[in-house]
Amino acid sequence: MQDDVKNGPETDAETPAKVPLGHDVIHGYVRTLDSSPGVYRMLNAKAEVLYVGKARNLKARVTNYSRPSAQHSGRIARMISETASMMFLTTRTETEALLLEQNLIKQLKPRYNVLLRDDKSFPNILISKEHGFPALKKHRGKKTEKGSYFGPFASAGAVNRTLNQLQKVFLLRNCSDAMFESRTRPCLMHQIRRCSAPCVAKVTPEQYAAQVSDAERFLEGKTTEVQAQLATQMTQASEAMEFERAAALRDRIRALTQVQQAQGINPRGVAEADVIALHLEGGQACVQVFFIRANQSWGNRDFYPRTGSGAEEAEILEAFVTQFYDDKDPPRLILLSHPVENEDLVSAALAERAGRKVELAVPQRGEKAELVENAARNARESLARRMAEGAAQSKLLQGLAEAFDLDAPPRRIEIYDNAHIQGSDAVGGMVVAGADGFNKGQYRKFNIKGAAGAAGDDFGMMKEVLTRRFERLLKDDPDRKSDTWPDLLLIDGGAGQVSAVGEIMAELGVDDIPFIGVAKGIDRDAGKEEFYRPGERPFALQRNDPVLYFVQRLRDEAHRWANGAHRAKRSKAISATPLDDVPGVGAARKRALLAHFGSAKAVSRAGLSDLMAVDGISAAMAQAIHDYFHDR
Repeated sequence: MQDDVKNGPETDAETPAKVPLGHDVIHGYVRTLDSSPGVYRMLNAKAEVLYVGKARNLKARVTNYSRPSAQHSGRIARMISETASMMFLTTRTETEALLLEQNLIKQLKPRYNVLLRDDKSFPNILISKEHGFPALKKHRGKKTEKGSYFGPFASAGAVNRTLNQLQKVFLLRNCSDAMFESRTRPCLMHQIRRCSAPCVAKVTPEQYAAQVSDAERFLEGKTTEVQAQLATQMTQASEAMEFERAAALRDRIRALTQVQQAQGINPRGVAEADVIALHLEGGQACVQVFFIRANQSWGNRDFYPRTGSGAEEAEILEAFVTQFYDDKDPPRLILLSHPVENEDLVSAALAERAGRKVELAVPQRGEKAELVENAARNARESLARRMAEGAAQSKLLQGLAEAFDLDAPPRRIEIYDNAHIQGSDAVGGMVVAGADGFNKGQYRKFNIKGAAGAAGDDFGMMKEVLTRRFERLLKDDPDRKSDTWPDLLLIDGGAGQVSAVGEIMAELGVDDIPFIGVAKGIDRDAGKEEFYRPGERPFALQRNDPVLYFVQRLRDEAHRWANGAHRAKRSKAISATPLDDVPGVGAARKRALLAHFGSAKAVSRAGLSDLMAVDGISAAMAQAIHDYFHDR
């Protein structure tokens, strides 16, 4: 890929206010371009990126933009009218240009591009092969662990429900390898018939391997074979008068049936596909994605991409598909509700990423068309609900602005709370809300590092949290170009907390963001909250005011988030041992030492010869462990 950055005389970020814009500016670049494929960026007078696009022929595409007589949509015409400069990157192929375009869109988030705002990874089911007795578990992220992966599933809930039933059917373990090695008797999972207890030899390696094979065949869609095999075994056990074993097999068959019923729509003629349907209304878009694997529906997820100020269905779907599969393996078949722009190009890009053929199809009849119609109906209904909720949320934000004398309804509210027990395991929490409700992807946790945490100083903790938050903002986005700057801060606390926040904001020079303390007031009764603002008397809202209920929900969510972070930190501290701090002792050596000596205290008292007797502990490591404890 060749980097051709072409800046005309108008590219300086310090350009005067009356800089030339539009067709004439774009025309100035035409003579500098050739017919290479590549990516272009259109920038405004402030050097902000308005749009990122790809082209098979850069010269032809830019020439088209430079002609006032060309028929452009209102969205593209507005974009052209704001363009003050352009930048270019040439590529070897158009496929490479498509992939680069989507990477730049996700990085720069231009106003006129379609942007997928939620691209979290999806969970899978993993039958781990790292151990002689494979474990059945949920997996999210990169597939680095050895084993068989099945998915994706639409949500953690869908995976957990399926795992729960699969454990009943196939009796595979879900414990960690360390727990497996330390067992001397069966655990609760065996007692409730969810595991065959290979850890204590309740099942032979051959029998367990057969269970693993059955689970893999089921997850591959060979459900009929598995059910028939279990039914045969149940009949044989019954005929041999092994009624307890027959009853256990009967329960496994019932659980298997429940798994299939829970999957919902199970297409017979579609073994593997993603079904992607778009509904566009009022400038807002909803995309529903259904995952079909092994002839089973493994759930669905809805997305609400930003439509780039008026893009049409074909452009939205192209951008969605290429961004959605940026870090995910595409299936062999993708069923779409609308054709995408440059279908052959998108298919080639996905095939290059997957290392095999990927087909895009817009079915018109049959079972595939029914799957798409079902997804489209879900997209339509989801968007209608979201628009209704958005209208209600907008009304609440407007009421909040009126109640607290804000200049405008806040687009981003940050709510802060602290959690600790007498200063121990102190954590600060930040929750974010806006026009779309709670934005959980923007939540943050702050481990309190200063002396305020140990002293149980709530004011000092809040100062530390706000200092770290806004120092990072000032460093990353001093010009406030992104949407990560809040319009309103809500602090759980009264006059003291507000005063502490005021000091920090003044020190940082951030004096234009309003902040309000929310205190429970007399008797600490919900509904009697008092609100504190710098330099003003506290006030309250009517008990039946919807804005009061809204603020309570915001405050309670921050409280829940901070308390959850505190509990997680406390649990980790409880399970910690002195071995965690010994240099060179990782998880494997820690397990070996604890298995050999029984406790960290016994390790600390052990002699050199005893330490060297542990598997994986060399003479040098034994000396290091011995010195660590005895020097202390």
